[in-house]
Amino acid sequence: MKRRNGKQWMLLVMLLTVLSLLAAGCGAANNAGNNGNNEAASGSGEAAGANAGGEEAAAAEPAVVTLGLLPSIDAIPFIIAHEQGYDLKHNVKLDIQNFKSAKDRDVAFQAGKVDGISADLVAISIYNEADLNVKITSTTTGQFSLLTGNDGIQDVKDLKGKTVILSKNTSTQYTMATMLKQAGLTEDDITVTEVPQIPTRLELLKNQKADAAVLPEPYVTMGTAAGLRVLGTTDSAGINPFVLAFPQTVIDAKGQAIRDMYAAYDEAVAYMKSHDQSEYIDLIIKEVGFPDTLKDQITVPDYQPAVQVDVKQVEQAFAWAREKGLLTKNLSAEEVISDVQFGE
Repeated sequence: MKRRNGKQWMLLVMLLTVLSLLAAGCGAANNAGNNGNNEAASGSGEAAGANAGGEEAAAAEPAVVTLGLLPSIDAIPFIIAHEQGYDLKHNVKLDIQNFKSAKDRDVAFQAGKVDGISADLVAISIYNEADLNVKITSTTTGQFSLLTGNDGIQDVKDLKGKTVILSKNTSTQYTMATMLKQAGLTEDDITVTEVPQIPTRLELLKNQKADAAVLPEPYVTMGTAAGLRVLGTTDSAGINPFVLAFPQTVIDAKGQAIRDMYAAYDEAVAYMKSHDQSEYIDLIIKEVGFPDTLKDQITVPDYQPAVQVDVKQVEQAFAWAREKGLLTKNLSAEEVISDVQFGE
């Protein structure tokens, strides 16, 4: 009896042992399965996070604003904004296209190869006369100067009967007309030679092929370094025809990008105010076209944050455009000024 009880006890112990091992095995299998599920879930979460991150990155991709600029000082803040990365900081990418003449710029603009342009008020009147619905988004910091190499010309009034090089139907002609009027002359008192390419104007003037020429920077500094003299400027004449402009279709499609562009522009202005000119002058020489030999003679303007154009300046330029037959529509200044950046 005792032997039977002993055998039964041994069988019971063995059975319990087997059951314990089986339970342990099942538990391990369950844990492994759970761990696998957890890892799978974790992996799915990482994949979802990656997808979400990808969608977020795609959503944050900076909009591209292509600007058609001329080689002049009003281009500098845009160049600084791009080179310093302020455009990307404000979630916009500036694609800057440089043109040697207003006519080359206009061809690209009308072909839709640029979004916005560094333009002038006379050009704005012509664009809208042609139903292009182009709007001014801000003024820019620019300057035209009237230069001469003729020792017999000491003042604008001495230009009577002389030859002046400029680009017709642009603000260079408008500038010349304003200076002549202030000196008691008219455009009929001079002979105009049209040369759209800015560098060519300077070379012709230096080679005494004309008595005077209207030029922007950097060609003014280059001209004075070569012995030419400044007779007057847009500043001294009290006019500022320089603007940045976009078609209304682009404003509608890229309004936020344009606002971001101006945030980058203003930060570039702040950068120039807080840094010595020597820290960025090489970039200006490279991008705007100043000769390296004139580095010490270059004066960078005291740029200000972007502001909207003065209505009176638009009205004055449009009045001249009407006199020249460039503008026949009853177009007000308010109709060509956009509120995308400076709206209420």
